[in-house]
Amino acid sequence: MPLLPDTVLRRRRLALAVATTAIAVATLSACSRKAPPEVPARPVVAVAAKAAEQTPVVSLPAQIEARYATPLSFRVAGKIIERDVRLGDAVKAGQIVARLDPADLTKNAASARAQLDAAQHQLDYATQTVTRDRAQARENLIAPAQLEQSENAYASALAQRNQASQQAALAGDQLSYGSLKADRDGVITAEQADTGQNVSAGQPVYQLAWTGDVDVITDVPELALGALRVGQTTTVSLPAVPGKTWQARVREVAPAADPMSRTYRAKLTLLSPGPDVRLGMTANVAFAQPFAAPAAQPPAAATSATSASAASGATAALADGPPITLPSTALFHEGNQPAVWVVKSDNTLVLRRVSIARYGERTVTVAGGIQPGERIVWQGVHTVTAGEKVRVIAPLHPEDFAS
Repeated sequence: MPLLPDTVLRRRRLALAVATTAIAVATLSACSRKAPPEVPARPVVAVAAKAAEQTPVVSLPAQIEARYATPLSFRVAGKIIERDVRLGDAVKAGQIVARLDPADLTKNAASARAQLDAAQHQLDYATQTVTRDRAQARENLIAPAQLEQSENAYASALAQRNQASQQAALAGDQLSYGSLKADRDGVITAEQADTGQNVSAGQPVYQLAWTGDVDVITDVPELALGALRVGQTTTVSLPAVPGKTWQARVREVAPAADPMSRTYRAKLTLLSPGPDVRLGMTANVAFAQPFAAPAAQPPAAATSATSASAASGATAALADGPPITLPSTALFHEGNQPAVWVVKSDNTLVLRRVSIARYGERTVTVAGGIQPGERIVWQGVHTVTAGEKVRVIAPLHPEDFAS
C-alpha cells in the first residue's frame, strides 16, 4: 500500500533532525577536547661570542742555570786530604779548592830529578870525551873508529839527558796537580767527593758553575714550538721574586724532541740577571703565540639522524673570522670535525663546524666558523639536538670558564 505524501514528508523531516543532532553532538565533542600542551623550551647556557682582544700568551715552566758548568777533578790519582770550599761557595780563577796526599807525588818528583842528575853527569862526561877525541883526531893521534864511538856515546847521553829532563818536568807537573785549582770564577754547585776518599784521575770532585751568562732552560711542547725562534725576546718571571720580570733571548732550540716527553729543549740567555737571580731557581717563560691559519676541513658524512638534520647548518664553508676564545666545554664534534652549537635569532639550535687555532688548558681558540655576536652554547652540548627550541640563560659562575 503506497505511503501518503504527508507520511513521507514527516519521515524525511525526522531523518534530517536526527542527522542535524548527530552533527551538533560531534561538533560539541570535538570542541570539548583539550589541545596537547606545548613542550617548554630547554634552558641552555649560551653567551655571545667575543673576538679575542690580544694574542694569547704561552707560559712555560723553566729553570735558571749557568750557561757554562764544568766538573773540577784531579789530573792524577790519590787520596784527598783537604777540601777548602763547600757547596755554594764563590771561587776565583786559580784558587786552590782541594789537595791530595803529596807523599807519592813528591817521591816521584824526587826520583825524576835524580834520574835527570845522572843523565846530566853522563852527558858531561860524554861531552868531555868527544871534545878530546875530536882534537886528537885532527892530529891523527887516534883512529877514526874511536872518534865515531865517542860521538855515538855523546849523542846517546844527550838523548838520555833530554828524556830525563822531560820526565822531571812531568813529575813536577804531577806534583802540582795534587792541588786542585778552579780554572774560572764561579760558584760551587755540587760536591762529588769527600775528604779521605781515594779518587782516580778525572773523577769529579766539585761542579763549578761559571760566573757570567745565565741561561733559562725550558721544554717547549709541539703546539708552541712554531712561536719560538732563535733570537726572539721573551719575558721571564721568578716565583721567588714576585712583581719583577726579566728579558731573555732565545739562544738555542733543540732540533729533535726528547723521546720520552716529546718536548723540545730551549735555552735562553737571561739579559741583565742581577743579584736576585740565583742558580737553580724555578722560572716562568712567557711569549706570544700567533694564531695558526685554519686548515681546510672536508665535510664529514652524516652518520646519524641528528647529524643529518644538522647538516644544513654545519656543511657551510668555514668563513675566516677574528679569533674567538671559548671554554673547552663548548666544543662538540660533527663526525670527525670540531663544531659548536649556535643559537639562532628564533632561539633554535644549529650545529656549526669551526676551525681550531689552538687548544689551551681550559679553552679553545676558534679562528673560523663563527662570528662575534653569535650566541654559543657553553654547557650541555651533548644533550641538545639540531632545530630544538631553547631558552638562553647566563652562566651562574662565568669565572669558572676563564682561561
